[in-house]
Amino acid sequence: MRIPRIYNDTEGKSHFGEAEIALADGGPIGLLSEKFDAGKIIFRETPADYDFKWHPAPNRQLMFILKGSAEFTVSSGEKRVFSGGDTVLLEDTVGEGHCSKALNNEIRHSIFVTLPDTTKLV
Repeated sequence: MRIPRIYNDTEGKSHFGEAEIALADGGPIGLLSEKFDAGKIIFRETPADYDFKWHPAPNRQLMFILKGSAEFTVSSGEKRVFSGGDTVLLEDTVGEGHCSKALNNEIRHSIFVTLPDTTKLV
């Protein structure tokens, strides 16, 4: 299973990439990953006019968008849109970070799950 990620390089510049999560046969219920350690769960409602300029992620975390859309920009200027049902691994916790803004004049509902530095998803 692959999920998008935003990470920073050694110079503090952010980039888009992918995290590949290994899955194994879980029997009749399908394929399963190993169990990963997680920290806190944060529920967030982002206003429809949200436009947050350059900032690093406050923690290494998974973001699950439940409702609404957001455009994310990394250091190179590349932009990607994530919407309800998308999961993004945010790992750009130092350096320049990323920009994010609401789209379509919609409130966004998200869940963030913080990850310890020792939790390796790849």
